[in-house]
Amino acid sequence: MEEIYKEKYLHKAEVLIEALPYIQRFNRKVIVVKYGGSAMADEELKRNVIKDVTLLKLVGFKPIVVHGGGKDISAWLDKVGKKSEFAGGLRVTDEETMEIAEMVLGKVNKSLVTMVGELGVRAVGISGKDGGLLTVEKKYANGQDIGLVGEVSSVNTKILDDLLEKDFLPIVAPIGLDRDFNTYNINADDAACAIAKAMKADKLAFLTDIEGVYKDPNDPATFISRLTVSQADELVAKGYIGGGMLPKIANCTDAIKSGVNRVHILDGRRPHSLLLEIFTDTGIGTMFFKDDDSL
Repeated sequence: MEEIYKEKYLHKAEVLIEALPYIQRFNRKVIVVKYGGSAMADEELKRNVIKDVTLLKLVGFKPIVVHGGGKDISAWLDKVGKKSEFAGGLRVTDEETMEIAEMVLGKVNKSLVTMVGELGVRAVGISGKDGGLLTVEKKYANGQDIGLVGEVSSVNTKILDDLLEKDFLPIVAPIGLDRDFNTYNINADDAACAIAKAMKADKLAFLTDIEGVYKDPNDPATFISRLTVSQADELVAKGYIGGGMLPKIANCTDAIKSGVNRVHILDGRRPHSLLLEIFTDTGIGTMFFKDDDSL
């Protein structure tokens, strides 16, 4: 019994010791977490993600959550008999769809704020409309007009700086305004990337429905755990990356080129993937970094 006890708790101690240098390194650093996909549809996974982000906050990080809500938006559109349409991976958004999307994202936003509050951390839920956080221009999908979909043109970081300074955890819904104060839907990946760049975040983590980057998606042996920007660009140029991964890779490399230190693609369906990637030596996702960076 004594041996089992020692083994169990020594393992826990070893995990904490392994995490210590990472906690020291990233203390008071900004980390932007894009949260979406299937991990938002499962209540247990949702609570695990929120626990991870809360723990990051409690050990000294400055996390900012940018959330999606695409599955919930599609479900509500179905309820009102409206078909979901997509072009180039982006939701075609007319005025009715925009109204529903804003309603749903607001509901999701406040549910995440509540979960964080239940864990003893103060969170504030905002959208890109609040304080002029996200100013957008109309976005097109390969030249196609897709309605009220915005491309972030500027980020007013003051509201986020103020919240972080007052020890709040900001949770951001991807809705923005153009210069004429029209409301636009923003792809959550794009919003997270824009915020990470503007905040000069040390880390940007995308919680997705994939494990990371594969050279060949049909061959698990080709999983790539670490990629420099030039290596990622080469994979795209040679046609190894396609479909829905292209915009994700573009956001990752763009963030690194704009000063974000590390970008991670993680499987949000795996419990505590965020903690495992950040606080362990091996990690479990794909990490992007600068060409001249020595790990």
